[in-house]
Amino acid sequence: MADPTDTAARDAPAAEPPTPRDAASLVLVRRDGPEPRVLMGQRGAGARFMPSKFVFPGGALDPSDAAAPCSRALAPDCLRRLALQSDPAIAQALALSAVRETWEEAGLPLGARDPAALTVAAPRGWRGFYARGLTPALDRLRFVFRAITPPTRPVRFDARFFLADAADVAGDPDDFSGAEEELSHLSWLTLAEARALDLPFITTVVLGEVEARLGASAAADHARPVPFFRHESGRSCIEALT
Repeated sequence: MADPTDTAARDAPAAEPPTPRDAASLVLVRRDGPEPRVLMGQRGAGARFMPSKFVFPGGALDPSDAAAPCSRALAPDCLRRLALQSDPAIAQALALSAVRETWEEAGLPLGARDPAALTVAAPRGWRGFYARGLTPALDRLRFVFRAITPPTRPVRFDARFFLADAADVAGDPDDFSGAEEELSHLSWLTLAEARALDLPFITTVVLGEVEARLGASAAADHARPVPFFRHESGRSCIEALT
């Protein structure tokens, strides 16, 4: 511990908070039962960010995401909202990141059959996806939430959350055999079951937004603003991205 009488220690400027890394998560919703279910898994106990917490598949934006060919683009309104208070150049790459992370962490490809995919020179991280004869189905994604980790945390992300129907997964939604080991206990959970787990605060907030959208009409869902959760002047706030 620094000596409180040490002038150099007292006068040293406070460390700048780490810059948030762009990231994306995918909330897959399954509706083939009496209640909607979402896909979640548990992070490892040794993870630097949110150890042992249950989360949606997701992670940091990778340079390979911008290079992944895609013939099924995001809906224009989704693309527009992603660009608000953000770099428009990475909007589609963020959606691709959510698809890739779900493929890597759960082994579930949100993609459309396309014979041309087999001839694509896929970038690193995407080769297994395209080798299945699939291209990312970005037109099935909806941008529903954005959150920036508080500046007091040692690891920070600027995370965009997307919502998609599990019916658009190419293959068996219960087949996690292709998943990497970053998430354990992959499960389809009702919203009540999910809330009973050890969740990060922001995951609980996103679940509330998902529930509201699932209970809304198609028109109301489309018109609903995207909440943007962040911190300003030491206080948390939520802004509506319309």
